[in-house]
This record gives sequence, structure tokens and C-alpha cells, in this order.
Amino acid sequence: MAGDVVDLIMQDHREVERLFRELEQHPEKRPLLVPVLSSLLTAHSRAEEAEVYPAAKGEADEAEDVAHGQKEHAEAEQLLAKLNETEPESKQFEKVLSDLVEAVTHHVKEEESTVLPKMRRELNEARRRELGEAFVSSRTSHLGDRPGEATKRELLTQARNAGVTGASKMDKDEIAREVAKSS
Repeated sequence: MAGDVVDLIMQDHREVERLFRELEQHPEKRPLLVPVLSSLLTAHSRAEEAEVYPAAKGEADEAEDVAHGQKEHAEAEQLLAKLNETEPESKQFEKVLSDLVEAVTHHVKEEESTVLPKMRRELNEARRRELGEAFVSSRTSHLGDRPGEATKRELLTQARNAGVTGASKMDKDEIAREVAKSS
């Protein structure tokens, strides 16, 4: 049994915060920790987009916050891709890491003060556990995904969550541009 989706998401948030501290305080660990952070954050975001955001939008009446969260995921994924391309010893790495920490910390604060409490109030425990199982399964299937390399199906989910219309008639590059513009 996976557990309550709200608790699972918050556990991931705490792990990402722990990884950020390690990356900031122990530069020698960066070559090993960047792939771990990248895998976790990408899998977490894609699982939220696929399983949690549609329920938050439809069942907990969180359409505006979901669209905003989707935009923040896109921003974090762009920064994460940039972090992966940057030499860990460089000053540029420090800047990109700082930008990523700031963006993700902002997103976590908003999500934990709006979407997640409302989901806890509006969705019963059985539904949150059902979403928890779907979230864990989706997150597991996305472990190893690389930021900036979303499939067309994942981009369509991002477009739907962000309120982009007409995405089903677009090719992958057009969807990616529209999702980015909505950011």
C-alpha cells in the first residue's frame, strides 16, 4: 500500500530539499548527486502532472493552482536540464543551482500551502490512497527520465494542466513551445 498522496508528495519535497543542501554544502558530491536529484525531481513532476494534477483540478477545484504549478514544473525542468549540462566545479553551476533551489522552494511552498491542503480537505482518505498508488507507480515508471526530454504524451498532459488549447492537433515541438509560452 503506497499511502496518502499528500504525504508522499511532501516526503519527496523533503528529500529534494535534503539533496539541495548536500549539493550546496558538499561540492565534491555534485557529480554523484546531480543525476539523483535530476531523476527524482523529473519523475516526481511527471507523476504529479499525470496522476495528481488532473484530480486536483477536477475533484478539488484547483484549476488555477494546477496551471500555475505546471508552469513552475516547466521552469524547474529547464533549470534542471541546464544544471545537468553545467560543469559542477564552475561558478555557472552555483548560479544555476541557486536558481533551481529558489524556483523549487517557491513551488513547494505554494503547493504545500494551497493545492495539498485543499486535496486533503476535499478528497477522502480512500481517494488520496488511490492517488498515492497511482503517483508511486507513475513516479517509478519515470525514474531515469531526463529533464527536457518529455514524450508527446507527457507534453499533452502538461498542456492540458496548463490550460493550453488545441494541443492534440500540434506536433511535439509545437506543444513544447506552447507549454513554454504559457510559463
